[in-house]
Amino acid sequence: MSSRDEAVPPARPEPSSTASGWTGEIRATLVLAWPLVVSQVAQFALLVTDIIMMGWLGPQFLAAGTLANAVLHPLQLAGFGVASAIAALIAQAIGAREIRAIRRITRQGLWAMAIMAAVLIPVVMQVEPILLAAGQDPALAALAHAYMRFAAWFLIPIFGVALLRGFLSSHSDTSTILWITLVGVAVNALGNYTLMFGNFGFPRLEIAGAGISTTCTATVMCALMFAYVLTHRRYRRYAILARLLQPDWPRLRQIFRVGLPTGLMLLAEVGLFSGAALLMGWVGADQLAAHAVALNLAAVAFMVPLGVGQAASVRVGLALGAGNNAGVARAGWTSLGIGIAVMGTSAVSFLVFPEFLMRLYLGAPTPELAPIIAYGVSFLAIAALFQVFDGAQVVMAFVLRGLSDTRVPMLIAMVGYWLVGLPVAWALAFPGRMGGVGIWLGLAASLAFVAVFLIVRFARRERLGLLVRPTL
Repeated sequence: MSSRDEAVPPARPEPSSTASGWTGEIRATLVLAWPLVVSQVAQFALLVTDIIMMGWLGPQFLAAGTLANAVLHPLQLAGFGVASAIAALIAQAIGAREIRAIRRITRQGLWAMAIMAAVLIPVVMQVEPILLAAGQDPALAALAHAYMRFAAWFLIPIFGVALLRGFLSSHSDTSTILWITLVGVAVNALGNYTLMFGNFGFPRLEIAGAGISTTCTATVMCALMFAYVLTHRRYRRYAILARLLQPDWPRLRQIFRVGLPTGLMLLAEVGLFSGAALLMGWVGADQLAAHAVALNLAAVAFMVPLGVGQAASVRVGLALGAGNNAGVARAGWTSLGIGIAVMGTSAVSFLVFPEFLMRLYLGAPTPELAPIIAYGVSFLAIAALFQVFDGAQVVMAFVLRGLSDTRVPMLIAMVGYWLVGLPVAWALAFPGRMGGVGIWLGLAASLAFVAVFLIVRFARRERLGLLVRPTL
């Protein structure tokens, strides 16, 4: 242990991991969660902005962007999974008042994120041969490559953002995450408007301009977060970049031991949706475009339980680190209840206002857009059916992550998404002749399977030995 690591800032009191009763837990979770929810919605707005502006370029650009993100997004989420495990480890260290461990976890987290970027960038650069091997239209695959050769590099800064989001949320500093994300939304919209359409004297780069804007936006957000953490009086005493090149192999192995199953779990889930996009590509371009819009609407709703889940991971980690088993129960069940309630509301909106929601993306129906809107309405009806399951599974995944329980949830996800969801989607879509509707029913089946098994696992946490305080 270095002398530098001994020079640790005094512990600052964090939000109590022993909130007084259920009412106190609800209040504590909501206070922590709401900036994370808004920032998740804002961060997703980065993708939504790209999708909307690609739609303005034309249906072929929208379809190509959807296929490109079908490759990029799952691998991005794999890195995010490792980052979320790091956040849980930091929260456990705070709950246990093992303050020295915070610096070491964060420092080795930077190593982990750099390793993930170095492994994944060469993979996403092969988007065109990947799509061609999957039987996609060569013209769409070429457009996807034009986007990806610039967008792939955003993995480096966005993984830095993911790590620092976890660091700040573990310290309950979620409003800063929100403001920096909002800055990113503005930068991305301006970048797309400038580069995609050739405004302000810049050349019209179309879908390649979206890739450049995406990478520049992530770089700005990463720079702002690092500047904040390195200069703010509360955090600068951690000196997270001190001795950065000095490895801590046991800590790095711990991060990957907990984080890789989390990343693989997210990869399995998002890979299911990417696989659904590829199946849609076989069905037809109109259903693929409708799928892109409907899936984005479902994903916007998903941002709320995702933010609640991130807060739940912190609350559970704090309680576990403090040895408060009752606090673990309150944090987990409270977060689940909030997630289900929110997704029930979104289900109603999908059933009542589906055509209005589709038009937000595509504008007034024209002869070219009318079938896309009609397909999207049918997809949203099915999305309404699985909203509660979707909210439950993501919250429970984060709750178990707060207990550093990641391997078995990963296996549950892989079975649910790849042995239940995708085969059901294929069987209903093609042998069952249900087309895109069959694919969406397969998605619903997989989410229901995973949600039920994760809830049962948390309910049996004591019998399964999941309440062991971590060694930090």
